[in-house]
Amino acid sequence: MRSILIIGAGKSTSSLVRYLLSESKTQEFKLIIADKSIKSAQALANNQPQATALALDIFEASERAEAIQNADIVISMLPARFHIEVAKDCLKFNKNMVTASYVSKDMEVLNDEVKEKGLTFMNEIGVDPGVDHMSAMQVIDRIRSQGGKMLLFESFTGGLVAPESDDNLWNYKFTWNPRNVVVAGQGGAAEFIQEGQYKYIPYQRLFRRTEFLSIPEYGRFEGLANRNSLAYRSIYGLEDIPTLYRGTLRRVGFSKAWNVFVQLGMTDDTYAMQDTEEMTYRSFVNSFLPYSPTDSVELKLRLSLKIDQDDLIWDKLLELDLFNPDKKIGIKQATPAQALQKILEEKWTLKPEDKDMIVMYHKFGFELDGKKKQIDSTMVSIGEDQTYTAMAKTVGLPVGIAALKILNGEIKKPGVLRPIHPEIYNPILKALEDYDIKFEETEKEYKGYNPDQLL
Repeated sequence: MRSILIIGAGKSTSSLVRYLLSESKTQEFKLIIADKSIKSAQALANNQPQATALALDIFEASERAEAIQNADIVISMLPARFHIEVAKDCLKFNKNMVTASYVSKDMEVLNDEVKEKGLTFMNEIGVDPGVDHMSAMQVIDRIRSQGGKMLLFESFTGGLVAPESDDNLWNYKFTWNPRNVVVAGQGGAAEFIQEGQYKYIPYQRLFRRTEFLSIPEYGRFEGLANRNSLAYRSIYGLEDIPTLYRGTLRRVGFSKAWNVFVQLGMTDDTYAMQDTEEMTYRSFVNSFLPYSPTDSVELKLRLSLKIDQDDLIWDKLLELDLFNPDKKIGIKQATPAQALQKILEEKWTLKPEDKDMIVMYHKFGFELDGKKKQIDSTMVSIGEDQTYTAMAKTVGLPVGIAALKILNGEIKKPGVLRPIHPEIYNPILKALEDYDIKFEETEKEYKGYNPDQLL
């Protein structure tokens, strides 16, 4: 019997496993779920006859090679930096491979060899990147096929808390890796182009340069720029487009409040602080404020950042219990970012009954038959519970669908790929509609990025 090897049994794997198990009998394959933690693998296998749990340390070369050699296709759900170890073995043993992660430089280097062997290494087939690629390229290619010229492309994705579980002033809870949220935007300026003008936002200004948008039935959101939108010009074939901007969605007001942490230096992950194991939350905050023999920590913070006592930002900070003199960081030599993450996880972790939400928004401006038009395309997915989250669903289902189509020979294109080709994205998007992952489009007149032309 054919076999699919999944390496990595993290949170995003739940919906992937459920989908593949639902298809395993009719399509006649077995599922091998491998993880360093055999308990995690067994939990996902759930004693299903078509699934086998396997203890696997990917740094044990012989173990890894044996598992890959015995599979018909490999899905790597490992942290992105570890995919290359799996990829090299897949190349060695002539196995197709699927990941949800960005194509790394190391992975790109393998492209010629992968092509020569006629293998498919499908990457960026999760939600962002993944569903965003497919849904965007489907519309862009449709516009081009009609003779249209692209004028603008904006794309935003947010992993958020569902409205029914939104019960804090920040309108936010962690729905994916908290560390990635805390350090988001660091490592270089955000780069994009607006009406032919190159724009750059350094990290210290990132959370004060947002734009607003509305999603039907879900209200207003704010978008902040991703680090490098310009890379998508070549990926999407939009080299001459005047406006290209990709960003992250939050509820309105989040970014302004988050900027407090940025300005204080609490999101810095480049150095370790002293005595953080015994440091209280209050002392942590005070570490970033001037010394005063008389002023309280609260007063110093408000004065330093000019926050009025009746400002909603102040209520948001109080809600996090930042000034508690008894709670401790409890981490040895924590970086500021690690300490902040510890504090936030206490308040922003999903409760057992909570649901998450993935929101995606694309805006396409184009000229067709002498008229300028705009298409807004939106998708919202609500999770079921803490196991089958919207994040796990929108990451896992595209991965699973792509893996099956490669296994069955329906996707044959060789190379290190992204899902930006019609023969890949059309059937996968169609299959996703059966799981209520679908886009709603509205068309209107396009008035430009900035109708007043104030650049």
